[in-house]
Amino acid sequence: MHLRLHAFEPASRANGPGLRAVLWLQGCTLNCPGCFNPATHDPEGGYETTVEETVREILSRKKQIEGVSFSGGEPFQQPEALLSLVTRIHAAALTIVIFTGYTLEEVNRMPLDPAILSHTDMLIAGRYEHAHHMDNNLLASENQKLHFLTSSYAPRDLHLLPATEVIVHKDGSITVTGIQNPLRMSTPRKDP
Repeated sequence: MHLRLHAFEPASRANGPGLRAVLWLQGCTLNCPGCFNPATHDPEGGYETTVEETVREILSRKKQIEGVSFSGGEPFQQPEALLSLVTRIHAAALTIVIFTGYTLEEVNRMPLDPAILSHTDMLIAGRYEHAHHMDNNLLASENQKLHFLTSSYAPRDLHLLPATEVIVHKDGSITVTGIQNPLRMSTPRKDP
């Protein structure tokens, strides 16, 4: 099964609790004004890879990370690939965090998305509202909600997250990420 990614970060501390791999999925039709990741919107942008290759890359890092965060773009706009990814990653005892512009109620009305949520530990949900911007525990605007879907995480697990993170890679590329970063993702990486 194929999926379209914008970027992959093998180890981040700013995109959920603990050290996490991060997948920015490509494509979003929500068009939130002021979105800090507009490069992820074009459904033909980014690069194509396979679920198998992506899972293999993530599981090769299983001893170093505690989970995987999915951002975008809009992860739920690639539901078949997202379901396959979260099912296999969660089965490997890694936690799952998903950032989405949809509300929990909208997600629950989508055909595959309740199944996706059954493998998700934490959901950060709601459209970004630039007029209500905030930098607080993974929330980018006041309307967004944190949903703790399993007992893996609680609000106390979010207090030590860095607001901004700069990662310098061996090849000289730089990833700037975090909730206070207006760019959110500066340099696409294509590791998987």
